[in-house]
Amino acid sequence: MPRHLRIARLARGTAISLVAVTLLLGATTHVFSNAWLMLTDRSNVIPAESSILWFEPYVINQGASNYWLYGKDRTNYYHFAHMQQALYLYLPINNSCPGFDRENVRTWCNVRIGKHH
Repeated sequence: MPRHLRIARLARGTAISLVAVTLLLGATTHVFSNAWLMLTDRSNVIPAESSILWFEPYVINQGASNYWLYGKDRTNYYHFAHMQQALYLYLPINNSCPGFDRENVRTWCNVRIGKHH
């Protein structure tokens, strides 16, 4: 087989592999939706304790800005506080807060303060 055909076949195989990996990444993580949120609204941040792959916002502000209010990942719940003292609060998913409601920060106990970026 001529060299230029081998190179073309290799390039085609590489392109197909890249598309497959990209589709798999999008189907199994939150990377695309998180990237979109961060691109469309500068107030969106991914908590330092989390990652763009695993952070999942589950309550979004419905006002003029579409930043997340509550989110989670594999280990923590997060609440976007946007206060001078803390940008966000978080606590472990495995917590023992009495009457815990993941969508009501007032039911959270022993919260941790998120880092400012």
